[in-house]
Amino acid sequence: MGTAEKEKQSVALSSVLAAVFLTGLKLAVGVASGSLGILAEAAHSGLDLGAALITYFAVRISGKPADRNHLYGHGKVENLSALFETILLLVTCIWIIHEAYDRLMVKPVKVEASIWAFAVMAISIVVDISRSRMLYRAAHKHNSQALEADALHFRTDIWSSAVVIFGLFGVKMAEWFPALDFFQRADALAALGVAMIVVHVSVKLGMRTIEGLLDVAPAGMAEKIRSLVESMNDVKDCHAVRVRPSGPHLFIDVHVSLDEKMPLKQVHELMDQVEEIVMKAIPNADVTVHPEPSDDRPQTGASTENQRGLNETKAQSGSTPGTESP
Repeated sequence: MGTAEKEKQSVALSSVLAAVFLTGLKLAVGVASGSLGILAEAAHSGLDLGAALITYFAVRISGKPADRNHLYGHGKVENLSALFETILLLVTCIWIIHEAYDRLMVKPVKVEASIWAFAVMAISIVVDISRSRMLYRAAHKHNSQALEADALHFRTDIWSSAVVIFGLFGVKMAEWFPALDFFQRADALAALGVAMIVVHVSVKLGMRTIEGLLDVAPAGMAEKIRSLVESMNDVKDCHAVRVRPSGPHLFIDVHVSLDEKMPLKQVHELMDQVEEIVMKAIPNADVTVHPEPSDDRPQTGASTENQRGLNETKAQSGSTPGTESP
């Protein structure tokens, strides 16, 4: 196992331990105080614990090399884990919204905004800031979608914890100033605020996850690769560029047109240079280059696409290889 995989697993494991600590702490204080905001946060942290465990195992599996049954490696496991995290977050939102509605409209519950309630949320914010920064650094360093999803969860926790503190403060205001009794409902409103934040993050994360599972290429990536390759000497044209994301990796196929009289050894050396320049610009890329003979007239990527369109038009009009239209 490489250094990068060890670092990713270490970061994911530390996230699991932090989630265990925060879930237990919030649950204990939430039950003792009766605060729906804190109980909502405990449920959120509990699902974060599940998500952190999924991320940890996903990172372990995605780091395995390609085998006879997974020729592109195991990187898609990271995308799949992010999908599970999205589902867990949406389940949390449904429960929080249901409970908040009951407390606002059906059965108001007395909340005790004790010093412990404020303390646990403050501790939660400090821990979440620390681990979200750690996860983001590792995610960007190793291009890991699973770690980035985990980091996004915990950054959301920071804001949702702040919302809960606001709700608890509203309860204290109602205690200090009886005329502000309506502030007793601030806790349930804060819980709704948590739910809205989580819904927003869930939708955003879910869209990215679906794009990864459907092999949607990063925006502008194909154009960037084509421009890089066509800027090289002896390359007449770069076309049929395909990019397939798989977890932290990108699988890139490139077709290049060369002088048909170029010696085989020189072609091989040029293909190595094409792979090198693409991999230098795009880390974690697995590049496959296919050389093709070309005439002396240089073609651009656009002209190649136009030619491909003409060929398709001929095929649709009934032309077949070896025959000509009258």
